[in-house]
Amino acid sequence: MTREPAGAPAVQAQPAEPDMAIPRLAARVLLLDAAGRLLMLRGFDPARPDSRYWFTVGGGLDPGETPLDGAVRELFEEVGLRLLPSDLTGPVHHETVRFPFDGRWYEQQQEFFVARVDAWEVDTSGQDEIELATVDAHRWWSLDELAETDERYYPPDLIDLVRRVLGVQT
Repeated sequence: MTREPAGAPAVQAQPAEPDMAIPRLAARVLLLDAAGRLLMLRGFDPARPDSRYWFTVGGGLDPGETPLDGAVRELFEEVGLRLLPSDLTGPVHHETVRFPFDGRWYEQQQEFFVARVDAWEVDTSGQDEIELATVDAHRWWSLDELAETDERYYPPDLIDLVRRVLGVQT
């Protein structure tokens, strides 16, 4: 499986969508701080650099890597947080998404895990070349801020997913 897209989102099918998308396995992390805020990264597709979106930490699995091990690795590479697999909960959610990234289409099966920290200062020095080129911001979001923003984020049902994980009634 390839690891190219940096948090590439699921989007509506576009006319250029091929019949056969590249299959990809991924692990994503809902990283929550003591205030219940979610860490998200902001990036863009190199083929559409003016279209920014927010996404959870995570990405494609390396060959032979389990989703849990991939989640742990991605936390360290993308935000500098080193945790043990036993520090994560899950998977708490699974989805399959299709999206374009850099002129190619992917069909990604992804597992979501939960990690909690009191606080964390993001360190992006472990990001790979494509992440450094396409991820331009990070932010801790409250669920209220996500509900009120006009900015795009993925997955689209993220608020409901985090509420379910936190046991918060809607």
